Amino acid sequence: QLQLVESGGGLVQPGGSLRLSCAASEFTLADYTIGWFRQAPGKERERVSCITKTGTSIYYVDSVKGRFAISRDNAKVNLQMNSLKAEDTAVYYCAARTFSSCSSLGGWPYWGKGSLVTVSS
Repeated sequence: QLQLVESGGGLVQPGGSLRLSCAASEFTLADYTIGWFRQAPGKERERVSCITKTGTSIYYVDSVKGRFAISRDNAKVNLQMNSLKAEDTAVYYCAARTFSSCSSLGGWPYWGKGSLVTVSS
């Protein structure tokens, strides 16, 4: 059973940077496509980024393109977040699936508990 843990969240001023990491407590993430999602209070959960098993396909939602960068190795997946805006404030979740695609189709059976990112002055 895959258990995911996010780390790196916190409070940052607008324009600042944070790096989120997603890791498995027991297994390597090498066999999984990893997605990052976020949810702000009163808003729908949003898919932010995704990276396939081999790292050959990457997805970013338009609002974070040029500011966020996803990367991976066999141990963990990182989401580097730069030029943060107040609108980025949310709980960020990583999720995993064996489906080798960043398509919007398909589900995400494995989820972390989330890491809060607050962007505020």
